[in-house]
Order: sequence, then structure tokens, then C-alpha cells
Amino acid sequence: MGWVVHAMHVVLAGVWLGGVAFTTAVVSPALKAIKWTEPERVLVRSQIGRQYAKVGGINLGLLALFALLDGLLAGLGATFYAEYLLLCVLFGLVAAHGAYFGRRLNVLARAERSAANEAEARALAGRRRDLQRISLRVSLVGLLVGLAVALLAVGP
Repeated sequence: MGWVVHAMHVVLAGVWLGGVAFTTAVVSPALKAIKWTEPERVLVRSQIGRQYAKVGGINLGLLALFALLDGLLAGLGATFYAEYLLLCVLFGLVAAHGAYFGRRLNVLARAERSAANEAEARALAGRRRDLQRISLRVSLVGLLVGLAVALLAVGP
């Protein structure tokens, strides 16, 4: 029974890491290659993010559950506590990314598309680009934390 829980724990950590790596390394660059305006790309990325959140949220919840079960079966050592701390950080990053960055970027992109004049559109575009840079950094931190979680899930 313990090996099944451990295997699920490792697989779920790998699926999480793979999904984040795929969206960061494949989806985002592919969207940049499409000849859309930047506000259009942001709106499409937002839609992809909402869909991914459904699947990713379930995956992250199951990962937390199986990490807990695996930790209970293995004896709640230092590795468990480190991984669970990182999972809490990961939950926070994911929540911040979806609840703040994704929504705010969507609002800015819509406002930019319907700006009354070129000066307003440029100002909104600047704010959007600044927020996108911060969002990218948060995503990269999430990717690194996800990598650490996956490595801890595998164990020694």
C-alpha cells in the first residue's frame, strides 16, 4: 500500500511540474509567435490559464493529499516538512498568480483594446508590460518551487 501512495505522490509531483514547464516553455512562446496584438495574446493566455487552473488545481490538491499520506506512512520526517512548506508556498504562488496577475492582466488588456486614444492605449500597455514582467518572475519562482517539490517527492 505504501509504495502505491508513494508512486502516486511522485507521479502527481511530476505531472504538476510537467504542466507548469509546458505552459512556460511551450504555450507562452507559441502564443508570442502568433501574429496577434499583445492584448489579444493576453486574453487568450488568460483563457488558457482559466482552463489550466481547473486541471492544475485538482492536480495540486491531489499532490498535497498524497504528499500527506506518503509522509504519514513514511514517518513525517524533515523531507516531509520541507516538501509541505514548499507546497504551501506553491499554493500561495498559484493563488496569487490566478487571483491577481491573471485577472489584472485581463482587465488591462481589455482596457487597452478599447482605449479612447493612442496615449491612453500606450499608458495601459506600459502598465500591462510591467505587470507581465512581475507575473513571469512569479511563474519562474513557481517553476523552481515545483521542481524542489518534485525532487523531495522522489526522496533519497
